[in-house]
Amino acid sequence: MRFALCVEYDGMAFHGWQSQPHGRTVQDHLQRALSTIAGEPVGVHAAGRTDTGVHALAQIAHFDTRAERPLQAWVRGVNTHLPPAIAVRWAQPVAEDFHARFSAQARSYAYVLHNHPVRPALQHGRVGWYHRPLNAEAMAEAAGLLLGEHDFSSFRASECQARSPVKVLHQARVHRQGEYLLFELRASGFLHHMVRNIVGSLLWVGYAKEPPDWIGELLACRDRTRAAPTFMPDGLYFTGVDYAPDWNLPNGGRIIASPPSFLA
Repeated sequence: MRFALCVEYDGMAFHGWQSQPHGRTVQDHLQRALSTIAGEPVGVHAAGRTDTGVHALAQIAHFDTRAERPLQAWVRGVNTHLPPAIAVRWAQPVAEDFHARFSAQARSYAYVLHNHPVRPALQHGRVGWYHRPLNAEAMAEAAGLLLGEHDFSSFRASECQARSPVKVLHQARVHRQGEYLLFELRASGFLHHMVRNIVGSLLWVGYAKEPPDWIGELLACRDRTRAAPTFMPDGLYFTGVDYAPDWNLPNGGRIIASPPSFLA
């Protein structure tokens, strides 16, 4: 039988999502916990792979098992075998042809930036930080140029394994809440480091190193070397996945989590 899971985790504690030989990734911990409850080896597939230091509010994954357990065993039972920085939020049986990655219609990320002359301490690792004053309106104007279908090669890491750099960006929002800037992006898919590279380039617009229309020039040139450096992972959150309603997942198939509570 196949199950879908919604997983939340603090990326500071792990070496990213994807399984590695040392076993200190989110996928490794989750697979071990599920295998303990199932009494058999269990593999997990996620909607998106996150890097070291990147958090998730609503990562969607699926797994197959022959074990018959009460539904809460895949939530509360699994959570008893997970480290405190990972939690399964819900579990639900799904059709055998559901795939967390390939059935996804869109994925969403949020980046939380503390824009203040002094770095934060209590939110260390959970927000990005930039010390210069930033013009949120100019950044929002620049972000709007990214909407639609484009070749995002200028925002693609050199080690990216995606077959194509062409993605459709459905949302690119930047707005200020006091000392914080919140970046919200939703796309058909994301390239490796794409969000962090976009945030870094928008910062150049924010402190007037480049004008807003420079972002459009970056898209057109398809040259990663002309964009800003990759920004820190600390404030990046995987916030949800869009699926067709036919899969009957919670919230009508669109799983979008709220921004971190200190921005509410």
